[in-house]
Amino acid sequence: MAGSLEVADGLEFSNRPVPADQRMARLPLTMAWWSVCSAMFYLVVAASLALAYGSRNAIIGMVLSVIAYGAVNGVLARHAARTGLSVALFSRVLLGRTGAALATLIFFATAIYYAVFEGSVIALALQTYMDMAYSVAALIVVVYSVVLIFGSIQNWLDKFNAVLLPFYLAGLLAAIGLAIAKYGYSNAWLNLAPASGAPASGWWSCFVAYMGVWVLMMYTYDYARFGREEDARYHARFNFGMPFYAVAFLLNGLAGIFLAASLPTKGGVTEVSVVFALLKLLGFAGLGFVAVTQTRINTANYYLAAVNIENFVDTVFRLKLPKVLWACVVGVIAYVLMRANVFAYILQALDYQGIFVVAWVAVALMHIFMETGTEDGLSTWGLAQVQAVNPAGLGAWLIGAASGLGLHFMSGMLASFSAPATFVVAGAVYAALNRKPAAQSVLPATGSGRSSM
Repeated sequence: MAGSLEVADGLEFSNRPVPADQRMARLPLTMAWWSVCSAMFYLVVAASLALAYGSRNAIIGMVLSVIAYGAVNGVLARHAARTGLSVALFSRVLLGRTGAALATLIFFATAIYYAVFEGSVIALALQTYMDMAYSVAALIVVVYSVVLIFGSIQNWLDKFNAVLLPFYLAGLLAAIGLAIAKYGYSNAWLNLAPASGAPASGWWSCFVAYMGVWVLMMYTYDYARFGREEDARYHARFNFGMPFYAVAFLLNGLAGIFLAASLPTKGGVTEVSVVFALLKLLGFAGLGFVAVTQTRINTANYYLAAVNIENFVDTVFRLKLPKVLWACVVGVIAYVLMRANVFAYILQALDYQGIFVVAWVAVALMHIFMETGTEDGLSTWGLAQVQAVNPAGLGAWLIGAASGLGLHFMSGMLASFSAPATFVVAGAVYAALNRKPAAQSVLPATGSGRSSM
């Protein structure tokens, strides 16, 4: 989520680590990052999994995901805080400059897709409640979303999301409370299941489903680079760790399952049906809740999309343009996709991209583990010395992704192993192919932040 859009005192960090004197204190970075915990997506995916595999299986899958995400992101957060690198810069080390460009492009595309999803939710809410044309509602959402990311993490997004956090929590509690008041309480939400009954292995399918959004690992890395190295333990354990995902996945997921079972909706559970149900239940307050939740998450989506497309163009075409321009480019792309009704294709693309993201995470973790304990984990040479192609990293990334894609196209239980297989294969191949000490390939952030680039 970081890259070149963030600016502090006139300094840009698109092509060098964030220096120690430009890092953020604990609370501001926490407020900026916790914008990611509020999204209708988290409510909807949990409800959908409960209907497909049973509530108990969905809850087990969420708990396991909280543990897995907390463990992985703890490692990534510590590393990002120590080095100050972004996903784009770290990918140069892992994959080489050419491979890093592809990884950055995938990251940008994934962020823009989520921006389209969440932006469309707000637009539909505006269209329904305000009785305006969808094209106008979508334009309003895109314009204010672009304007919001003109600022930086350090001096704007943290404060903005800190203000919205209480409204998100209050809105979630109000939705649950009013649902109980209007429709009564029933424990039926704990017994949701498909007509054929909850499958015994449903918990595994639910856990794997959450691997489809491992792009949050990349989000973590780009935000954690702004954390002070002395705060790395706090960020690893709390800010980017299990407490965050207990809110993002478990709290939101339980609320989503409960609301899906309590609120009358037409057809299956979708972001649209949940929005309509909330508007019917809460009225104008429902519109406010949807706007707050989706705006918070979209500050991250738009921000990441902008900084990664900027880094991609800079890497591939050596073209440097103002950050404001890239924010506007993201807005135009998002608006076109919101108008094009391409959601089915986007979902398919996200499935494929998710496998590439899982492979990237596996390579990144293996690299970090291999560098631990050598020269205190610090590098001996700068980012300027990375290769055009790192055969070990790029090979592991592509082989891991290929194995996952192969299983993805199979039917039955084998398909559910596509993401886990990707993770195992990519990590194992990187360990086997990486001959040089990994510790020699990352430049740590130091006082002035000057690099050999």
